Amino acid sequence: MTDEPDRPAHYREPRQARSAATLARILRAAEELASSAGLEDMTMTGVAERADVSVGTIYRRFEDKEQLITALAERMLERREEYVAEQLEKAEPSLAGVVDAYAHALLESFADSGNLFPELLRARTGAGVERGARTITEIHRLLLAAAAPYAHQIRRSDPERALDAAARALLGACFHNSVRPDSATGAAAQRRYADELGDMATAYLLTPDRRRTTDG
Repeated sequence: MTDEPDRPAHYREPRQARSAATLARILRAAEELASSAGLEDMTMTGVAERADVSVGTIYRRFEDKEQLITALAERMLERREEYVAEQLEKAEPSLAGVVDAYAHALLESFADSGNLFPELLRARTGAGVERGARTITEIHRLLLAAAAPYAHQIRRSDPERALDAAARALLGACFHNSVRPDSATGAAAQRRYADELGDMATAYLLTPDRRRTTDG
């Protein structure tokens, strides 16, 4: 056997269209309930009522609440990877355009479900932590790939390390915004904040190192 013994069993994947539709309804109900009440207060009974299915239907798919949360995290994280990839594909063909698209995509991804997304990333639900780390790695990779054609525009002494630092800073700023009490809310405020983040990251990438400037 090649299965990892410590990894929790995956929830039961649907094999028919009707089952897939039921699963989608359950996960949508779980996301809505968790967004309004929080993961701690989300219950299997509450999800069943919101999804208009029996509790037994949920337990036939998920062994327990932890497995449901893991599936919910999987669904939301996949959406975010796809969204960031789509936005980077549509970015203006320049370093600034890529960085700006990345900042906007990240901020919107963190903000579209209130505090649920960061709560899912913080949740210690076995596979959920590992899956969250994979998504962070993937969206980081997406930026590096999208920015690669414009690496010659970066004026730092180590362009690759500088782009890595900018990506980490943008991710941290968007995560922080999602959990702070005075976060940027509303489409206009979020666009303005994303613009500011993109401008700061681009300015950093286009500015020579201070040490190199001093030495020169």
